Amino acid sequence: MGEVLEVRKSGGVYYIRFEDGSKAYLATEVEGGVMKLIETYVPESKRGQGVARVLVEKAVEDAVRSGLRVLPICSYAVWYFMKNKDKREVLVDELKSLSDDGWAQLYEARRATEAAKRSGETQR
Repeated sequence: MGEVLEVRKSGGVYYIRFEDGSKAYLATEVEGGVMKLIETYVPESKRGQGVARVLVEKAVEDAVRSGLRVLPICSYAVWYFMKNKDKREVLVDELKSLSDDGWAQLYEARRATEAAKRSGETQR
């Protein structure tokens, strides 16, 4: 990829602006001592290059620094914690002890929810 990935933050959105003008982002929301990782988006031409990982890791770093727990909602954030067991100590209590099968089920459920949402948006 060659580009330096500089993560910026505006409100609850972490984002990276690329040289071509496109943007990747992670939308978050903080409520009751919990940072929710709501939605990630990476332009198609930048996918598979670790961009979403950089965004999630920056948000998690900020959550830890602020004493917050993390609740992954979007499928990428769930996938990140499913694959990085060593990062789970920052999660909300109900997810810390989730089994590998539980993580896989949660990931598939999030993907299905997102696919249904996209399908509904394209039919409007």
